[in-house]
Amino acid sequence: MGAAEILDERKASIKAGGEAGIKCGSASVSGAVSQRACVYCGARVVLNPITDAFHIVHGPIGCASYTWDIRGSLTSGSGLYRHSFSTDLREEDIVFGGAGKLARALREVAEKKRPKLIFVYSTCIVGVIGDDVEAVCREAEKRHRVRVVPVQSAGFSGTKSHGYRLACEALMRLIRPRQGTAGKEERAGVNILGDFNLAGEMWIIRNYLREIGIPVQAAFTGDSSHDSLIRAPRAALNLVQCAGSMTHLAKMMEAEMGIPYMKVSFFGVEDTTTALRRTAEAAGTERNIALAKAFTDRETRRLCAFSEKYRPRLEGRKAAVYVGGGFKAISLIRQFRAMGMETMVVGTQTGQPEDYEIIGGLVGPGAVVLDDANPAELERFMREKGVDILVGGVKERPLAYKLGIAFCDHNHERKHALAGYEGVVNFTREVHLSMNSPVWECLGRAR
Repeated sequence: MGAAEILDERKASIKAGGEAGIKCGSASVSGAVSQRACVYCGARVVLNPITDAFHIVHGPIGCASYTWDIRGSLTSGSGLYRHSFSTDLREEDIVFGGAGKLARALREVAEKKRPKLIFVYSTCIVGVIGDDVEAVCREAEKRHRVRVVPVQSAGFSGTKSHGYRLACEALMRLIRPRQGTAGKEERAGVNILGDFNLAGEMWIIRNYLREIGIPVQAAFTGDSSHDSLIRAPRAALNLVQCAGSMTHLAKMMEAEMGIPYMKVSFFGVEDTTTALRRTAEAAGTERNIALAKAFTDRETRRLCAFSEKYRPRLEGRKAAVYVGGGFKAISLIRQFRAMGMETMVVGTQTGQPEDYEIIGGLVGPGAVVLDDANPAELERFMREKGVDILVGGVKERPLAYKLGIAFCDHNHERKHALAGYEGVVNFTREVHLSMNSPVWECLGRAR
């Protein structure tokens, strides 16, 4: 890894490709300026795409700024999820408590809008002053006859992954059959966990599953609604696309409802093909398996011909990957390998030991693998390895441009689909255009 200087506390979280025992899943090191986000952020990005839900942020107005269009999620129904509501706690509320203000806000929403579902997020200051958000929500649900789900997302020392866990628990609270209401219908089809319909990707995946004859009961949470989510217990299998955000929900549904889960990825030709075939085998019949094989073979042949046109301009280049979850990082490494490119720096915010074990086996011994990186580490290792492109999110974009490195947004703000076979086309073109842009000649960094 060269002579890059790193904090002593961080050394266990940075390994060379193939090395075992990376430290992960722990709190960020103080002073390291982690790329992770806060607990409220993690909860909100998971729950926000529920299209007909009201989201009330119980806290200062600044927390509610993390609202409109935080995901490039599209809707086929209500656009309510694009708006946010706040109790706008001020100094007086902090001194005397904000529970009354929250109760009034819930009454106003319930009486004026008559929603089916309200989420209430408590942010950091509410954790300090000690408002009993649970009791206020319980009383409002009883009084106004609307589902009111509290999300206790005060986040002093927690991380975005803790917010994911809270979102999963809120969803479980919503879909758990109430006493005496459990359905007796036969289970069929799948739920998709961890796809947020960025640029319509949920629609793409639904179309693939329709092609192979597998019905989708519910999606968590892209283009979902209150009524669609409560159908989730009818599914025979859960497909976990974003393992970092949704594995906790999958485990709870397996324990309480007996619904097994399977981790899949719909990024890249190899992983999309594997996901569709495994789904047909796990939740379908011989006919579904045959349909899946025919469909994936046809799409693979089409994309092989497409990729060959771009390979000469991409082969031999070096990539860096820094994304949220381990499964996405694994898919990206495979996609770059299919392009003839080598991934030299790879890291995640919420990767698990099993993810890093796979990553270590996919990259070469000269690559750097790191958990919960900070900008200084990313900069040093990208310079050292001479990478040509960084794949990351909105926080990594300025770093790449500052260093004169091409960038591809693979996070939740993007407006173009990167999942499925269609996503392979978009991703390949974006990587090509980013790395081979004439702008690099103007900057003296001809590619």
